[in-house]
Amino acid sequence: MVEIEVKVRIKDIKAIKERILHRGARLEKERFYEENTLYDFPSQALYKKQHALRLRKMNKKIFLTFKGPPQKSRKFKIREEYETEVKNEKQLRKILKSLGLIPVFNYQKHRAVFRKKRLKICLDETSIGNFIELEGERNDIVKFAKDLGISKTEFIKLDYIQLMKKEMGKQEMNT
Repeated sequence: MVEIEVKVRIKDIKAIKERILHRGARLEKERFYEENTLYDFPSQALYKKQHALRLRKMNKKIFLTFKGPPQKSRKFKIREEYETEVKNEKQLRKILKSLGLIPVFNYQKHRAVFRKKRLKICLDETSIGNFIELEGERNDIVKFAKDLGISKTEFIKLDYIQLMKKEMGKQEMNT
């Protein structure tokens, strides 16, 4: 599957939630906690190829996701993505370790999920701020963002790992 998405930094979660619902989206998943662990080889082979292997835990469910390198796009993050639910986390971790993969980055967030037709809308609360993430077809993303008063100039293509590392870099420069 090809994933097309953007993020936008937001200040007021409650206000944007009201605007999302007012524009016809329905709440699909109430706010929940999510933990994400990125895996790679000690050589950083996946990172060097711009691939990602993520283990995500949420609501007692566990998912393993592989993401390919980003495709060229000025405004959107576009990546091939494959995901499957994992029934036994302990065994999966043993498999990953046996393959030589190690956890290289971990982050948490709270997320609420909305949907408007084929557009997935996520409100994310992270350690580096709050974001709305819009995932779907380019036209649907642009139209819904415009309805919310969001300009394409506010679109962020970076993933949370890149955003968090960028923020950590800023903090190190200020110390």
